Amino acid sequence: MSALFNFQSLLLVILLVICTCAYIRAQFPYLLDRNKQGFLGLFWKAARIGERLSPYVALACVIMAVSLVW
Repeated sequence: MSALFNFQSLLLVILLVICTCAYIRAQFPYLLDRNKQGFLGLFWKAARIGERLSPYVALACVIMAVSLVW
């Protein structure tokens, strides 16, 4: 089943994109900072969400991990 039709998988993909973009921006900021507009701007926005809401994103990752184990 595709991640678009399974809500739990969709949430997992969104969390992984946020965490990955935040990590990439921390290591290589020039990759995401030059693309603030258009489709690639979504990755820049995901990195900003990961930076500013990191405690909530971490909590969401823990909750997702627990839900996947059960």
